[in-house]
Amino acid sequence: MSGLDRVVKPKTKRSKRFQEHREPKLNENIKNAMLIKGGNANNTVTQALKDIYAIKKPYAVLYKKKNMTRPFEDQTSLEFFAKKSDCSLFIFGSHNKKRPNDLIFGRMYDYHVLDMIELGVEKYVSLKEIKNCKCPEGTKPLLIFAGDAFEMSEDYRRLKSLFIDFFRGPTVSGVRLAGLEHVLHFTAVDGKVFMRSYKVLMKKSGCRTPRIELEEMGPSFDFVVRRTHLASDDLFKLSLKQPKALKAKKKKNISHDAFGTKFGRIHMQKSRS
Repeated sequence: MSGLDRVVKPKTKRSKRFQEHREPKLNENIKNAMLIKGGNANNTVTQALKDIYAIKKPYAVLYKKKNMTRPFEDQTSLEFFAKKSDCSLFIFGSHNKKRPNDLIFGRMYDYHVLDMIELGVEKYVSLKEIKNCKCPEGTKPLLIFAGDAFEMSEDYRRLKSLFIDFFRGPTVSGVRLAGLEHVLHFTAVDGKVFMRSYKVLMKKSGCRTPRIELEEMGPSFDFVVRRTHLASDDLFKLSLKQPKALKAKKKKNISHDAFGTKFGRIHMQKSRS
């Protein structure tokens, strides 16, 4: 048993609050991500991790030191860091002659690696290179996916699910129009995935609804899918399981049609003539 696995009784109120924060809950905490660079990461990979960290803040941890590990061969280091920093998402960046400019996107289930997809960066434009206004830190992005591959291929379906998990941000009950400031667009075509980041500009239109324009603000990535490590269907189904307390109770005699219209059935006693 490692030092992180043993049960320690809290001695102070601060440590008690820390343990309560990490306890299982009906409504999960916001998923945090850790960004780690390998021992041979180059400037392109390092800057790419910094730009993704800038988009993901404040729900991310950027490790500045290099870590000599190979996620597809040994996941123990990743699982250790995930438990230490309480992160369920990760990106591991590395570079070598066989797989240049490499980013591995992955997620955890119960602090064990669930899915990993390796993406090679073929073209990259950083945040600094695009001289436009940026969105404030912590802005919840609007995610758009284009391309039949995201629905036809199992690898791309998992990649889409992984991107949604990674960039979705906190769950909110409603969004005001002025809060739609950031758009992340993912396009899958010809075996590649193109990621673009836009700032939403609201222009005058002469009516209440503004005219919308998109201005690229970076970062911009052209990815190619390399290796994958996907969870089995049973394990993936288990990771999606929700507690019974969160499931909505079925109401009797109420149904909905394909357009969401609500119908109610009323039972009446037979009238006596």
